[in-house]
Amino acid sequence: MKLLEYEAKRVFSGYGIPVPKGVLIREPEEVTARLPELGDGVVLKAQVDVGGRGKAGGVLMADDASAIETARELFSREIKGVPVREILVEERLPIDHEYYVSIAVDRSSRQPVVLFADAGGVEIENKALEDESAVRKVVVSPLLRDIPPFLMREILGGAPKELAPVINSLYHVFQEKDAMLAEINPLVTTLQGVYAADAKLVVDDNALARQGIAVNRDLSEREREAEKHGFSYVELDGTIGVIGNGAGLTMSTLDLIEFYNGRAANFLDVGGGADQERVMHAVKLVASMPGVNVIVVNLLGGITRCDEVAKGIIAAGVAPTVIVRMAGTNEEEGRRLLAECGYRMLESMDTAVKAAMEVSL
Repeated sequence: MKLLEYEAKRVFSGYGIPVPKGVLIREPEEVTARLPELGDGVVLKAQVDVGGRGKAGGVLMADDASAIETARELFSREIKGVPVREILVEERLPIDHEYYVSIAVDRSSRQPVVLFADAGGVEIENKALEDESAVRKVVVSPLLRDIPPFLMREILGGAPKELAPVINSLYHVFQEKDAMLAEINPLVTTLQGVYAADAKLVVDDNALARQGIAVNRDLSEREREAEKHGFSYVELDGTIGVIGNGAGLTMSTLDLIEFYNGRAANFLDVGGGADQERVMHAVKLVASMPGVNVIVVNLLGGITRCDEVAKGIIAAGVAPTVIVRMAGTNEEEGRRLLAECGYRMLESMDTAVKAAMEVSL
């Protein structure tokens, strides 16, 4: 789950990372009483969970005289379709230089990787694409409590050594907060010291309970419903619904849809041993997706009983066409139940997907 900027800065501050003085407001008028503590110039930042917020008009500068009008203007905007409900108002820093630093999981080595660039800001991704040497990359063993000095020197290159404590503290955040990403862009130097001018923190969804986070805000309503029933579920942008048991079988169904130039609407793995109720909820969930007019149910019965699958499909009673391919335990009974209710059953995954393609056209 991605934390909003003010939430990430609260975490960073707790680890000794300097952040600008700032206040969170939910009404334009709130800014007036807080200006004296923030100085002559302020930055107003929309707290919305979207990328490219600055380029989309979600970050505005103001002075004391224009702060309240600027706040009103920002509250009236939508940033990439997301309405602005909260604004972080911060002191405007006298920046000497901007840097970029992030820590993420390097999937190839399965270890934390620190990325550092001598130039930060909104154009860092384009710079990295144009010149790979613009970003230094250092892998750190997760067994290490701190980044060793020799690796820190490699990270910094010619950058000021005053950045080292902040980077090391960011590494502590990454480790202790079960993060998938901890980023400061830009990390700035000023005459008063080093500051995290922006902050991004993404917590592993599997560790939310351990981090004391009760609700995953990143989930859609259907994703919340899937989580409640224990489904492995991912929303896609197609029109053919997919339900399988086992990640491999479900992914193979998606691959076959792609092979025949179709577009899957989702990935949903009901897991092993799915009973009637579980299958019913899965079918209803996929049928509720906009644009889905056909659902492929592709299950192999081992500990999952085909008669329970059939009962679940029938109990769902959804409008989209349901095409079934299933084999295994109690297969004959499952087929009989579905045939009595007029459901279409096919012998192979290939023929089921082809049939779904015909319906989706």
